[in-house]
Amino acid sequence: MINNAIRGVLFDLDGTLIDTAPDMALALNRLRLECNLAPLAFDAIRPQVSNGARGLLEISFGLSPGQMGFNALRDRFLQLYRQDIAHQSRLFNGLAPVLLEFAARKLTWGIVTNKPGFLTRQLLKELNITPSVVVAGDDLARRKPAPDQLIYAAGLLRLPLQNLIYVGDHERDIQASLAAHMPAVAVRWGYLDGERPIEDWQAHAIINTPAELLTFIDARYDARHTP
Repeated sequence: MINNAIRGVLFDLDGTLIDTAPDMALALNRLRLECNLAPLAFDAIRPQVSNGARGLLEISFGLSPGQMGFNALRDRFLQLYRQDIAHQSRLFNGLAPVLLEFAARKLTWGIVTNKPGFLTRQLLKELNITPSVVVAGDDLARRKPAPDQLIYAAGLLRLPLQNLIYVGDHERDIQASLAAHMPAVAVRWGYLDGERPIEDWQAHAIINTPAELLTFIDARYDARHTP
């Protein structure tokens, strides 16, 4: 049982806080068009968005980091993505009122993502989203599933790890959170890649809607104040 009151929330970005799949799919299919390939169906692309350029180039071109041609395709993909990074990307439905409730409760919130910093910060700026802290994939030497980014974010917020929760849509998010000894929440609305069932990730909670995040926070508060 987690019996520490929650004072802050950290979110993964792609597939948890912001629905970036439409714009990433658009960039990937533009790249395929440049390579004289037919577009991929959105339903085939969406589950890989949380795996970033690596996962998208794997399903689209069968290439992995270190293979010939991967770096050039990755750089072009990121260039195309950056051109229309916020064309269709939006907060997932139901998250806006949750963030407003955080403000009313004086709960701080931030983002910890493996997405490169230049893309992360451009996206947030274009969508006018202003978290208290942002830790991107290239800000530290190690990224998720290592716990370093979460520990660093907690330090920036000056909050104990046990008073934060991390919310994510990929098993690496939960692994990082557990390694940091931070309560972990897995979301069903994200880009579940099907590698392992979400029930096997060992998260402290699995939620179906953003509103359930407030329920989880309230439960931790009630547990802390139970005589």
